[in-house]
Amino acid sequence: MRTLEVALGNRSYPIHVGPGLFARPELIVEKLRQPKAAIVTNSTVGPLYLAPLARALEARGVAVVTITLPDGESHKNWETLNRILDELAAYRCERGTALIALGGGVIGDLAGFAAAVYQRGVPYIQVPTTLLAQVDSAVGGKTAINHPAGKNMIGAFHQPLAVISDTDALRTLPERELSAGLAEVIKYGLIRDREFFDWLERNMARLVSREPESLTYAIVRCCASKAEIVALDERETGPRALLNFGHTFGHAIEAATGYGAWLHGEAVAAGMRLAALLSQRLGLITADDVRRINAVLAAAGLRGAAPALGLERYLDLMGHDKKVEGGHIRFVLLKRIGEAFVSGEVPRAALADVLGAGEVHA
Repeated sequence: MRTLEVALGNRSYPIHVGPGLFARPELIVEKLRQPKAAIVTNSTVGPLYLAPLARALEARGVAVVTITLPDGESHKNWETLNRILDELAAYRCERGTALIALGGGVIGDLAGFAAAVYQRGVPYIQVPTTLLAQVDSAVGGKTAINHPAGKNMIGAFHQPLAVISDTDALRTLPERELSAGLAEVIKYGLIRDREFFDWLERNMARLVSREPESLTYAIVRCCASKAEIVALDERETGPRALLNFGHTFGHAIEAATGYGAWLHGEAVAAGMRLAALLSQRLGLITADDVRRINAVLAAAGLRGAAPALGLERYLDLMGHDKKVEGGHIRFVLLKRIGEAFVSGEVPRAALADVLGAGEVHA
């Protein structure tokens, strides 16, 4: 097991990464404020991991209640959030009762948001079971639900007590979900870690084949990068915005096509292709850089072309993005592979060139 820390003063917390962590309930029990916990999971993950985790906690004297939600991004909404809150109230969960988010990014965001607002805030622990959640969404305290106007439009910053990433859970992950998670892995190399991007070019086949050592290395490296950024900028007023590389376009794709038609990582991958192409059009990176980015995304199984929404539709959807300031859409662009920056001054002509007509292919 590898352990990192998100350094936030008295709200600091560990990230544990490794195999067999479902069999180590003490990692959860040591963080509980009272011997009661509510496990929030979904109909896909629950049959695989809920019963063993609940039994292990109960054997340690923890009273466990369970909340099983339908699976999918389309359920990341007010209705599902209210269901969690209703069940927490029905089970008479108190301010000291911890929520345990057992699942991927949707469950982590829903359970985390419920923890942020139930009785004005209760503790929670992230137990992510997808690669995307283990490398990104479970770390950093962002919680939210979607709105028809935009992705993650309603939410709160609420840091967990711990993140416990059992890499054995990735064995049951569908290939499409694995590829979606690899999009976020690639993102870290592109925005601030060129050496890691070079490593990904050489080792992507090992990640796709789920070689345990390579997956653990990638997860730990991504988590270390995110932990450093979150410690510097918890509320995304500065460098944390770089983590949204590809997301401004990607969130627009998700909103336009109906949440769930594209997996989040798939939309982010398409968004990164667009952001790389825009960076090239602005003279920041070379055509060879774009080729390398497209090649590593394709090697990860991420070959989807961005949909042909047209310039005006993209601009309308991106205008709802949370990073908009003073009416200006802020784009995360690349100066070079391994160095990103945020700009609110992108010429309309460059955007029209990238988004104006047809599907955007690799």
